[in-house]
Amino acid sequence: MTFKNFLATSLLAATFSLPFTFSDIQSTSAASASTQASTSSAKANFRQVGTASWYGPGFHGKKTASGERFDQNKLTAAHRSLPLDTVVKVTNLDNGKAVKVSINDRGPYVGKRVIDLSRAAAQKLDMTDDGTARVRIEVAELPGSNPSESAN
Repeated sequence: MTFKNFLATSLLAATFSLPFTFSDIQSTSAASASTQASTSSAKANFRQVGTASWYGPGFHGKKTASGERFDQNKLTAAHRSLPLDTVVKVTNLDNGKAVKVSINDRGPYVGKRVIDLSRAAAQKLDMTDDGTARVRIEVAELPGSNPSESAN
């Protein structure tokens, strides 16, 4: 907590006789940090099984949720809830082929699909002809994490 925030909190407490102290605020911040750590841990253990689809030509060059331009020839994907820049391993459950992709967009928004893959990723999974495939998604690397500490 900065001195400015501490001073403002102290003045508010003194003015309104609020029943909390500086140590209460510190313990609340510690609890918040603990909650954030457990959320990151939960995302690191994230696994999901469902239907994947792929997207390409109609979106090529358009901005993604991360702000970068979509390139159908890169190994990227759209997911509804995983943090942007998360790297996930996607395994085609019909043929066992797997690929690692970076989450750079939001979606899919069609039916019960769980992930939208770039054309390049779909080709690696051998699913471009069918358009969809049953897949397993596992987090390989969270944003800002050290790749050597992540699961393979």
